[in-house]
Amino acid sequence: MADQADVQRRYKEFLDLLPLTLALAGLPPSESGRYFTAEQIESRLFTIRHAWKASRQVVRECVTAGAAQSGQGEG
Repeated sequence: MADQADVQRRYKEFLDLLPLTLALAGLPPSESGRYFTAEQIESRLFTIRHAWKASRQVVRECVTAGAAQSGQGEG
């Protein structure tokens, strides 16, 4: 079972990446007064899960590339 610090770290990562994830997903909001069906919600969840994976990957690539480039200038 994950310890409390790990859960908090993962939650913070989720919140930090949420704007990028939603932007990548590109899902429109529902019309005022209309609700999504169960199938529509499931489809949107699928899209958000894939956008979440993409946002985590691009951030990791940027962070590791930035760290590698900053290390090249030293020495």
